[in-house]
Amino acid sequence: MSTKNRITVTITIMLTESALQRLIAWTSPSYPVGAFTYSHGLETAVSDGRVHDLDSLVSYVDAVLAHGGGWIDAVLFIHAWRTASDNEDFDGIAQLATAFRSSSETALESYQQGRSFLSVTRRAWPHPVLDAFAGRWGNRPIAHCAILGLACAVHDIALNPATHAYLHATAANLVSAGVRLVPLGQTDGQIATARLASHIETVAARAMLTPVEDLGSASPLLELASFHHETLYTRLFRS
Repeated sequence: MSTKNRITVTITIMLTESALQRLIAWTSPSYPVGAFTYSHGLETAVSDGRVHDLDSLVSYVDAVLAHGGGWIDAVLFIHAWRTASDNEDFDGIAQLATAFRSSSETALESYQQGRSFLSVTRRAWPHPVLDAFAGRWGNRPIAHCAILGLACAVHDIALNPATHAYLHATAANLVSAGVRLVPLGQTDGQIATARLASHIETVAARAMLTPVEDLGSASPLLELASFHHETLYTRLFRS
């Protein structure tokens, strides 16, 4: 087919107004899960000088999304959404998401947000599936990516926009932490968010095609940043 005759087809997935409102609320920085208290090791990278300006902040966040914890969580979020209708399959994903933590601080980051999300969402947006999960899961840790994926599925929020919103929320939280830590101006923070948008699109598309069996990461510097954060002399963030 010649270039001039090539047709590009864009598929748009529409959300109902109520589904869109829920998605915006659940991925908003104001949703009370405590995301603002975590930096995913970024505080270490700022402390040792690796992240010191706009470009290095974008590089750090991109590494989290493409190769680190953000990548792992994106794939697990997708599989949690896809298995929401099968308790056994979903619980398997939830167990894997709980185990797939590289440090005590990233585990705390995920578990605390997951537990808070489940508690708040059951009160504000109740659903029998969320109640049933809470009943059978008890006090075991639950990863934020897994419970958010379940909530999106049972509340009829389409997978593609939900995945993009989840990745955007992850990136936005880290950019916000970077703005405070480096420090950077608010305009630089928005420039960083805009530059990461195309990266999010790429990560989301790749994550959609990744089976659980192929899931893995290769981000040793990110993991070391998390390990070393535990012993920083002063800390503003919990991870």
